[in-house]
Amino acid sequence: MAMKPHGKSIVSSDYDEKVVFFNDLSLGHHEAQLQFRLIHFWEAWNPQKKTLIGMEMLLIDEKGTVIQGFVSPGRIEKYLPDMMRGSVYKLNNFYGSRNKAVFRVADHTVTVSFSWNSELSVLRDCPIPFDEDSFRFHSYEEFQAKCDLKGDLYDVVGHMKLVNGQSIVEAPVLDEVEIAKARRVMIHIQSHDGPVMKLYLWDQAARDFCKKFKSYESTPTVLLVTTVNTKTLGGTLALTSMSSSRVFMDYDVQPTIDYFSWLGSNPYISEQVNAEVVTKRETMTIGEIFSYIKQETAKCTATIDDVVHGSAWYYIACSGCHSKVSKGPTSLICTNKKCGKVNVSSVAQYLSKISVYDNSEQAVFVLLGDAGRELTGKPASELVRSYFEANGNEGVNHEAPVSEALISTIGQRHKFCVKVTEHNFSGKTRSLTLTKILPLDTPPATESSEGNQTTAASEETSINHVDSAEGNKRT
Repeated sequence: MAMKPHGKSIVSSDYDEKVVFFNDLSLGHHEAQLQFRLIHFWEAWNPQKKTLIGMEMLLIDEKGTVIQGFVSPGRIEKYLPDMMRGSVYKLNNFYGSRNKAVFRVADHTVTVSFSWNSELSVLRDCPIPFDEDSFRFHSYEEFQAKCDLKGDLYDVVGHMKLVNGQSIVEAPVLDEVEIAKARRVMIHIQSHDGPVMKLYLWDQAARDFCKKFKSYESTPTVLLVTTVNTKTLGGTLALTSMSSSRVFMDYDVQPTIDYFSWLGSNPYISEQVNAEVVTKRETMTIGEIFSYIKQETAKCTATIDDVVHGSAWYYIACSGCHSKVSKGPTSLICTNKKCGKVNVSSVAQYLSKISVYDNSEQAVFVLLGDAGRELTGKPASELVRSYFEANGNEGVNHEAPVSEALISTIGQRHKFCVKVTEHNFSGKTRSLTLTKILPLDTPPATESSEGNQTTAASEETSINHVDSAEGNKRT
């Protein structure tokens, strides 16, 4: 067997003279040929700068060795027209670069990078078979051990329990319009007899899931998703798809066929549901909420840093439907078309912005209606009325300044229930709609802790200048 520079082993072939196997690749420039099946390719983007990093690929050679490939942005246009998933290619001249440390999709330490003189062409009449695909599966315990490390991206296979909150047994109905708006599908999945995991499919993976799910005559049960990232969401393991992720179901590939057969031999497994894992509402950090644009309710514990100034902290609403009212020629008119009342009686409602922070992030919460009353202990109408009663000489168009009841909440720590939608993330301010104030979780009291809490309550009361009742409530 002939040897070339960089330690490459060259093998003879009836259909080409020089072929390098992936196992023999090293770093540096190679004037040799690779032969492989193109399993998958995808665009890699920088999420912060919104710039294209390049095109990444998953390749497998005739020995079954998988390696990652890369094409820089300036060369994508040259090679993309000839690329088709599943086809077999030969690549002459390339560069062996070091595989990235984060979000790796292959075990190999080298990445095949297309260089200035690389030549890609379809390998026709190839007598040697190439594997169709390759997978790297992880169990719940393995995902848990590597959670939040941003290392290798592994594959998950299991049976679905819920799809967007709908039981798989009851044939879930997928609303593609709503899914397109939300950009994601949330699935509860169980791998064999392990714990139920939450799996979030985003963007292209969500679209692929909908397309495959609807293509089956009967409701599919087995799901395989490749290259998922693991994150801790509110103390619970969550799997999320990446741009490299692919979606397979019941009979798509051999692993799903094998799993479907196993599930048929173990029917009791599919009937098991851990209600706590499936239904419990999770407490997250602000950073975790920003990482998941979810159209559902989430909780986080944070400290109030300030009441945002420069905008009104309340609005005048219809007393019936609480929609904003506008001034007519002689009376107030409800702006809600379904209500549409003229000459309505009005009431002040909270519409305040509070700045909050936790250990990881800072955010702005929009305080509305009942949530404002829960925070201050008083409805906005009472605070506005008290101000104008004390300042009778103010005109009707004058707005009451930010109430002391709101200002006194600065420094308080609460558990907040927020509504996170795409609308909250539009524009320059990532504001979240606050819907409810929840009591803080406190450990069972002991003699020493009760003493510490009493001291803390006293100090907190003096620092924040609140009455003793408010201090005790926070404690």
